[in-house]
Amino acid sequence: MSNAKLWGGRFSESTSEAVEAFSESVSFDARLWKHDIAGSKAHARMLGRVGVLPAADVEAICAGLDAIAGDIEAGRFEWRTALEDVHMNIEQALTDRIGEAGKRLHTGRSRNDQIATDIRLYLRDAIDDLVADLNRLSEALRALAEREADTIMPGFTHLQVAQPVTFGHHMLAWREQILRDRDRLLDARRRTNVCPLGAAALAGTVYPIDRAYVAEQLGFDGVTANSLDTVSDRDFAIEFVSACSLLMVHLSRWSEELILWNTPMFGFVQLPDRFCTGSSIMPQKKNPDVPELVRGKSARTTGDLMSLLMLMKAQPLAYNRDNQEDKEPLFDAHDTTAACVALYAELIPALSVNRSACREAAIQGFSTATDLADYLVRKGMAFRDAHHVVGNVVAHAVQQGTDLASLPLDTLKGFSATIESDVFEVLSVEGSVAARDHVGGTAPARVRAAAKDASRDS
Repeated sequence: MSNAKLWGGRFSESTSEAVEAFSESVSFDARLWKHDIAGSKAHARMLGRVGVLPAADVEAICAGLDAIAGDIEAGRFEWRTALEDVHMNIEQALTDRIGEAGKRLHTGRSRNDQIATDIRLYLRDAIDDLVADLNRLSEALRALAEREADTIMPGFTHLQVAQPVTFGHHMLAWREQILRDRDRLLDARRRTNVCPLGAAALAGTVYPIDRAYVAEQLGFDGVTANSLDTVSDRDFAIEFVSACSLLMVHLSRWSEELILWNTPMFGFVQLPDRFCTGSSIMPQKKNPDVPELVRGKSARTTGDLMSLLMLMKAQPLAYNRDNQEDKEPLFDAHDTTAACVALYAELIPALSVNRSACREAAIQGFSTATDLADYLVRKGMAFRDAHHVVGNVVAHAVQQGTDLASLPLDTLKGFSATIESDVFEVLSVEGSVAARDHVGGTAPARVRAAAKDASRDS
């Protein structure tokens, strides 16, 4: 019994049903259908342009592919696992529709360069959509930073109160992470946007193809340089998932802060009810499920990245069937990251900030101790000596159960005679924040100026 597959001429028996079920990919790569059809139409037009296909075949192929696209969009298309993947399903449907011309479409190409093209087209769209959502999120952070430019809160190191900052300054720190993520994706897009078609299985083709024409039709910046590398390269996919993974790490860090800030112990922020859920047993609970799930989903994208790295680490050139396993982690990383970014772009503008709770927390933990040390330095004391003096002042305040700004002037002068009444200007959290009025500083005026700087969004 012969094999009825499109590639089955040299086989003497049909593929095992178990092997078909094990090796099919159409259950997940069918999402590439738009890109597959776009690539096939560009390939067909090129074959007509160079005289490999007659114009009538090109016209029939393109019309047939458009009809198939319409059926897929309408939900009328039957995906068959026996046909293995998105490419063979569409090619067989085309041949069923238009006959002999459909069999000629695959002239001068292989599924190896075809899938490489499909994935690059898919990722180009994915990056563009993700960058648009990151820009939306960046704007939400910018607006929140401007709104909360005067809101004083504690800055932390080691999760201990360190120095006073503003909530706006903190939001701009988050925004810096997002802007880097966006730039990484745009940089990855440049390496993604080259056309693999023409590499065929691994060694190119004998037909007089015009790769530049195909690339131009599909909006690629150019063509790949080496056919062996072209069909086996998944660096661009790994790079995309790496960027997604790091982006998700950033969102996970935000989530951790929001979860803490939303607790009664902090009380810095209130999450909108629509982003939270309740408890099945405790009526009072309002759980920050969205930040918690985003924090959890960051593990998925990291796992997706590890899957792709391990997939490629021992593959010899050129294409290997292992690469069928690249799509599920790639799609999962994209879907997960896009969903989380979109949710945060909705959540951030609706975040409610408890300004009094933020300020009260900034007063605790002796957050202006460094300002007192700098005050002494400006009075002529060496910094290490000033550090020691302020350490003694803090130890005294701890024993007295008070903060630095509440210590009497005479008590402060007992630690250093250079301390005068102007010391209380630097011991207030407002004075501390205002003093750091420099580029990148936390002073409200600087925060507003940074928030209004649209040049970072270009």
